[in-house]
Amino acid sequence: MSGLKHIQPMVQDLAEAIAAALSIEVEIVDDELTVIAGSSCYAHKINQKEELGQLDSNFLYARTLRTKKSFVVSDPVSDPNYDPSSLEGTTPELAEICTPIILDEKVIGVIGLVAFTSRQKEELLARMEAILSFLQHLSRFLAAKVSESEAVERLTRVSRELSTILETIHEGALAIDASGVVTHCNTTAGKLLNLDRNIIIGKNLGDLWPGTPALEVLETGREYIEKEEIYKTKSRRSMHFIVSVRPIAGHDKPEGAVVSFRDISEARRLIYDLSSTAMEYTFDDIIGQCDTIQQVKDQALRVAGGNSTVLITGESGTGKEIFARAIHKASSRENGPFISINCGAIPETLLESELFGYEGGAFTGAKKEGKAGKFELADGGTIFLDEIGEMPLHLQVKLLHVLQDMVVERVGGSKRIPVNVRVIAASNRDLEQMMQEGNFRKDLFFRLNVIPLRIPPLKDRKEDIPALVERCLEKYTSILDKQIDSIEAEAMECIINYSWPGNVRELENAIEYAVNMADDAVLLISNLPPRIQKVVRERNEEMRQHSLKDRIGGYERQILKEYLDMYGSTYEGKQIIAEKLDISRATLYRKLTELGLSTK
Repeated sequence: MSGLKHIQPMVQDLAEAIAAALSIEVEIVDDELTVIAGSSCYAHKINQKEELGQLDSNFLYARTLRTKKSFVVSDPVSDPNYDPSSLEGTTPELAEICTPIILDEKVIGVIGLVAFTSRQKEELLARMEAILSFLQHLSRFLAAKVSESEAVERLTRVSRELSTILETIHEGALAIDASGVVTHCNTTAGKLLNLDRNIIIGKNLGDLWPGTPALEVLETGREYIEKEEIYKTKSRRSMHFIVSVRPIAGHDKPEGAVVSFRDISEARRLIYDLSSTAMEYTFDDIIGQCDTIQQVKDQALRVAGGNSTVLITGESGTGKEIFARAIHKASSRENGPFISINCGAIPETLLESELFGYEGGAFTGAKKEGKAGKFELADGGTIFLDEIGEMPLHLQVKLLHVLQDMVVERVGGSKRIPVNVRVIAASNRDLEQMMQEGNFRKDLFFRLNVIPLRIPPLKDRKEDIPALVERCLEKYTSILDKQIDSIEAEAMECIINYSWPGNVRELENAIEYAVNMADDAVLLISNLPPRIQKVVRERNEEMRQHSLKDRIGGYERQILKEYLDMYGSTYEGKQIIAEKLDISRATLYRKLTELGLSTK
């Protein structure tokens, strides 16, 4: 569409006004020889082609478009280059003055003043110089209007494109003008600011978002990229964003800026998703049918739906982190991050900054932009503090404050950063004994020990070993691409009779070793790690040297010890044990004394 076509109604009004003022006919065509406007004699031709639309011809309008010159035709009838109709001798015009409409050195149309009567011809030719000057002014006026219209159209198109672009951005996005007034707002920005978009647009960003760096960018012209900012609204609601502000270039200073921002928890979740390769676990992944492990699983499943802090204890290798991950997966936070940190594996000098983060320049070697700690990365999810008993006392104090207030302060910083995390801690040490020895804070222990879970060692749930072996075989035969269909009875007996001080982790390692060593489809005792074979052989030899009475006594002692651990050594506990074993209380007391298990 030609530029004049965009302002056709105005061009028509102008043509009619000139015709009335000068008592002469007016015709205006565009750069494609389409009649855009015309007074009464040309009204029927509007939107039709002049000169048969032949732009490459030598007729008047085509010649004007091509040469950018004005022309005066005093006798159209005798001029073969006036109009195609003049060649047929049917031209009604008696005289015409025309001039090009030029915009940016390009001809966009032609204005023609035409005489149809002798009087009009006489006045047109007599005032030729003045009329040419008038037409040139009129040409510039129309060119300016076309330029203005195109600018408005461009602005409208850019505005629509900007709105479309901003709407497709997953971050919150705002466009502001040179005064800081919001001109565009995408849906995400409205949600993050918790305001209706119609309220945001037209407001000064400084009023909606106190302290925003966007207003500084309007003055300095320097972009502001990926900065962490905390703001409070007038209603005191805290907002924690990652913000970027890019200026829109102007002549002397920015004409505006585009502000993009996202919630800090979403940014942390993205970091976690990109960096985490750990497997997800559910309670179905925890192998075990014995009463003790089932009891722990049932308890963990019941508390998973809440937000209370959980303390998981148990020997090394019992699967404390798997339980923590299963609790997270079964909770309302399952879509949030699960951040694990081993407090005993990180040097004390680095543990604080790993947990709580640091500000730029907080210490030698610190990143200039600072770094978020594990608590911040876990925002909206769960943090697992493994080997919590290894945490130094001075950090225990800081951890206690975080658990109480759910606010962290980075090393070298003073800003209080709110976090929304569930804490699951774990330890293979006796924290109560450490507490009595002064190596673990009592207040922190009670803060962590809201929901205690104790994972039994593998030696106390031997009935689960065959199922664990089967799962390990499936895993490592697949990884190592081996075909093992079964395990010989002697090898399984050896595995069951081993004490497994390293628990499930040691069992997994042993099966991986055995699968590597196996040469056929049956796993043999000779494929097991030598240390396990040795320990079991020595134990069997020792057993063979004992009398039947000693061996039966050993079994009795083991059974009674398990029941004492389960029900306690109180009067009521012993009464329950006697009933469970279907013996009298007197017999129970006698056996406890004989086997060295008697308690007061």
